[in-house]
Amino acid sequence: MSRASLAHWGAFTAEVSAGDLTAVRPHAGDDDPSPLLGNLPGSIRHRSRVAGPAIRRGWLDNGPGPSVRRGDDEFVAVSWDELSDLLAGELRRIIAEHGNEAIYGGSYGWASAGRFHHAQSQVHRFLKLIGGYTSSRHSYSLGATGVIMPRVVGTHDDLFKRSTQWEVIVEHTDLLVAFGGLALKNTGINHGGTTAHPARDALRRFRERGGRIVSFSPLRDDVDGDHEWHAPRPGTDVAVMLALAHVLATEDLADRAFLDTYCVGYDRFERYLLGTDDGVPKSPAWAATISGLAGEDITALARRMAAGRTLVTISWSLQRIRHGEQAPWMGLTLAAMLGQIGLPGGGFGHGYGSMNEPGLAPLRFPLPVLPQGHNPVSTFIPVAAVSDMLLHPGREYDYNGRRQTFPDIRLVYWAGGNPFHHHQNIGRLRRALARPDTVVVHDPYWTAMAKHADIVVPSTTAYERDDYSGSRNDPMLMAMPALVEPYAQARDDYTTFAELARRFGVADEFTEGRTARQWLAHLYATWSAGVDFDAPSFDQFWADGQLRLPTEPGLTLLADFRADPHTNRLNTPSGRIEIFSAEIDSFGYDDCLGHPAWFEPTEWLGGERARTYPLHLIANQPASRLHGQLDGGATSQQSKVQGREPIRIHPADAADRGLADGDVARVFNDRGACLAGVVIDDRLRPRVVQLSTGAWFDPLEPGDPDSLCVHGNPNVLTDDIGTSALARGCTGAHVLVQLEKFTQHLPPVRAHEPPVIR
Repeated sequence: MSRASLAHWGAFTAEVSAGDLTAVRPHAGDDDPSPLLGNLPGSIRHRSRVAGPAIRRGWLDNGPGPSVRRGDDEFVAVSWDELSDLLAGELRRIIAEHGNEAIYGGSYGWASAGRFHHAQSQVHRFLKLIGGYTSSRHSYSLGATGVIMPRVVGTHDDLFKRSTQWEVIVEHTDLLVAFGGLALKNTGINHGGTTAHPARDALRRFRERGGRIVSFSPLRDDVDGDHEWHAPRPGTDVAVMLALAHVLATEDLADRAFLDTYCVGYDRFERYLLGTDDGVPKSPAWAATISGLAGEDITALARRMAAGRTLVTISWSLQRIRHGEQAPWMGLTLAAMLGQIGLPGGGFGHGYGSMNEPGLAPLRFPLPVLPQGHNPVSTFIPVAAVSDMLLHPGREYDYNGRRQTFPDIRLVYWAGGNPFHHHQNIGRLRRALARPDTVVVHDPYWTAMAKHADIVVPSTTAYERDDYSGSRNDPMLMAMPALVEPYAQARDDYTTFAELARRFGVADEFTEGRTARQWLAHLYATWSAGVDFDAPSFDQFWADGQLRLPTEPGLTLLADFRADPHTNRLNTPSGRIEIFSAEIDSFGYDDCLGHPAWFEPTEWLGGERARTYPLHLIANQPASRLHGQLDGGATSQQSKVQGREPIRIHPADAADRGLADGDVARVFNDRGACLAGVVIDDRLRPRVVQLSTGAWFDPLEPGDPDSLCVHGNPNVLTDDIGTSALARGCTGAHVLVQLEKFTQHLPPVRAHEPPVIR
């Protein structure tokens, strides 16, 4: 039987047999489908599925409370009624004894592309109805950007959903300067699914027209095809951007009229740039000593950028580092100095090559969404501060101009995500997860997070229930009919929360009297009544399987602002681009000034720490899966080396350590260690290694928080520190390490095996 559906990485048609997906074919209109579709066959009945409700033995026998046994305990199979009774009872106890603020509704994740069966929406809707929860803000992907860009340009969402489109770049851009590259592997995915992947073809046509790509990245393959590659020391991009700006300022190439009309604070920034106050001009010669690039190359590029239509783009990866706020802020400042913001093919971009959204035409209206209601609890944390919160209740901290206090969390409720992929310093995270009274996890699979739970709720996958989805920059709303029956005892989260809501007496408010299928029809009808085109009925849409939606073609980022900066003022205090922010300056942070600046990273090859750990590890997104999803799938497994996540290393660095292709290496620093399979590759800067995130955490000694991960999860190595006091974003993309050949008996990989269940 063949049926169509949608995943984060593309629309597809699946062959179904014996309760599983046996083969998938990409959507007919997708000329560059993602290879991640290859992880779907076999995923429904994979051995790592959670077959039924389960309770951790120690929690069941001894009751709620802190426990170091999380992640190293067996589970007890229970019935759905038992699980619902125990879970509802524990929620009532926590609320009665500690208040709703003591519940952390984290649930950060990409569990499904569906609009209704979206785990994060479902759990938040339920928790709000029973009194609320401590929430999180922003994302691991864009923690620094989500705080700095609204202060500088009045938004961060518009940088993605209303970015300059590929068609405009193809037609008008002369020079595309990409800090962090343009990795096409990342353009395979989108939050709400995607039906086409146009980036590769757009770049082909851009080159054919004569456009040039300049990439600043330690990885040559961060841009596919012909390009000019500069490989600075990782973490020094801001220094390079400052040097480019210095050339523009000192050679009278900066567009002063644009800076005076559309920006505020350039004069304050220029004093820093020229070294007027600190005596340190941020010149190409200065940047050369920091970045390892030739100063004359920086000077020549600055002149080329000013001579034609230039788009400056910053990858998301550059803000996942200490002081990560500086890269997007400085990239925008550099583009403002060129004076091309708002002109077709010029200006600024953030995230081209980071996801399949920048460069695509946005829809004319929002998509259907499940209402989540109001959260009575106002307490929140920056999303990457979860370990700090759990370990240090009552501690004060700075965030975005506010002085806040970490709450005392007693119950962690996680649905639809795996922080062992996203979060830094897994040893510290495991200690943090040992502190609450109860950890609840909804998941289809026995991920590391599920294994660290007390109450495990078996959820269906996106392919075992009816739903529909689309993305704000994709012209298709796609039906997602159930492809197979739910595996074993798995239930969709809506059913689970409806049962819990009944026990709390709020079932009518949660369900509003609707089944899941009735919710789909209701949300569609409500949405279609407000669109500006003749949408078919829900039944007709479901029968057709897809609905093409109108988009806004030909957009250039901030073109309306350039055309009329008074009518279309930005949502900043000045209404203009804030190269100098008086508000940020007033906070008095020593790690984020009132203008973009160079800060020496804590993890970089120019620092003292590199004497002990002389290799700079880039923990980027994998090419073989989305984050850690379906790590057991065929595409992901084919990338492994002796069952371990591959680590790429330059030939010279491999030779220095006696490493050969196919060896297994121990990757280590003073925080932890993991095993990884060696791949020798000259497409890296020397002294740089690359180990993607997402290999499921697999400790050799499950009871030891600092255990060797035998599978290759780089977050055993990363430092759990925020970008700055402004954003406290994730800094997990960069870390210093050492490598050595692993010569002991290779331990088995057990990451995808269920725990013991009695």
